[in-house]
Order: sequence, then structure tokens, then C-alpha cells
Amino acid sequence: MPDRKYTAPALEKGLDILDLLASHGQAMTLSQISVALGKSVGEIFRMIHVLEFKGFIETVPGGEGYALTNRLFRLGMARAPVTTLLEAALPLMRELAARVEQSCHLAQASREQIVVVARIENPGYYGYSVRTGHRRDIVQATSGMVLYAFQPPPVQARWREVIFDGVPEAEQAAFLAHAERVAQQGYWRAESDLAPNVIDISSPIVADGTAVAALTMPYLYKRGVRSVDETIVEVKATAAAISREIQGVT
Repeated sequence: MPDRKYTAPALEKGLDILDLLASHGQAMTLSQISVALGKSVGEIFRMIHVLEFKGFIETVPGGEGYALTNRLFRLGMARAPVTTLLEAALPLMRELAARVEQSCHLAQASREQIVVVARIENPGYYGYSVRTGHRRDIVQATSGMVLYAFQPPPVQARWREVIFDGVPEAEQAAFLAHAERVAQQGYWRAESDLAPNVIDISSPIVADGTAVAALTMPYLYKRGVRSVDETIVEVKATAAAISREIQGVT
């Protein structure tokens, strides 16, 4: 982190509010934000209204507090590296979804969480998918496991300082053991704890030896589709193809 030469208290206050709402994952009232940040309501009142006016936060229906809008997400998606990744990934993801009749999505790391940056719906009559913009803690997500497993050791060490905050030691040990397996086999599969009869299958998209994203498929059991093992092969192959595309390798 660069040395701190200057301060901008008002800007920092606004960024603290955005960070808090992003990590909290649900709407918060003015008083809740005040308590969480250790500031008086008067100190944050004007900043809340500025952030709302600029479109970064919004009042949720029913007046139950404030929540982030998608504006920050849209700004992040406009960055050239993300655009290049999506340009390479989306056509191959569409082909994958059509072959195996399952939805798939692309996730990247955002501090201690993963965020879904793109998805392709199952082209069949029904399926299960994860919405774009969905966030989840890295230690709880199949995508997060894959992203961590394919980072260089110094990066993994920095991540652990953030993602293990408040996580019991037993869960930390299990996560690290699973990450070693992921690094060896090139993918991870796990029963979804969000939806019944769904197995999450994830494989890394790699550039210069580091995972820049995870291609993940929430595999839904249904008649007439490929087996889990066959689908794992397809997901790994597609992730490898996207990796070659973004590195300019044919």
C-alpha cells in the first residue's frame, strides 16, 4: 500500500459507507450505518444524501434503509481487462451452456468476496442460475475456493489476512486442505448449500499462472443431461479455452 500523504475526510467517509453496505449485503438504516461506522447521524447524513443523489445508493422499497445500486458494478465492468475477459469468455460460455444444458457464470475476487460478473442461462426449459452481481464470501463459495487455489503464495498470504477474519480455525484448515486438492486437480465440485439437488462445479481461468476468474456451473440434476463427471470435463475444457483466448494463445 502506498504511503499516505494526503487525507480527504469527506471522501473517506463516503467510501466507508460504500464499503460497509457492500460487506453487509443488505439494506441498512441511517442509525445502523452510524453505529457501524462509529459516527454520529449528523456526520453521515449529508454524505448519505449525496451518495443517493449520485446514484451509488438507493432507498429500498418500504423505507427500510439504504442499499448499493449497480453503479459501482457497472463502473468496474467498464475496465478494459474485465471487458477483454468477457469478450473472450461469453461466446465459449454460450457454447458450453448449450452442450451440457446447464447455466454457467463467471466470478472474480472482490476483497473478501467473489462477485459474479457474467452469466449464461440454461437454454433449456428450466434450470438454476446465479444472478450477475451476486456476492458471497470467498471461503463459502466454490468459485472462491478455485480463485484462492490458483494464486501465487504471496497473494494467498495476503488473502488469508482478509478472508479468514472471524472464521473458526477448523473451517480455515478445511478450506486450505481443499484448496490444495483444487490446485492439483484443476477444479472443485461441491454440493450447493444454497439450493437442493445442485452441485457447483468450478475451474480457473488463468493468465500468467494466476486465476483471474472462475468459471462455475451450478449443475442441476435432471433427466437426459450429461453426468457430473462428463460436465466437469466440459467445464475444465472451456475454462482452459478461455484462458488461452485472453492470453492470445491458439
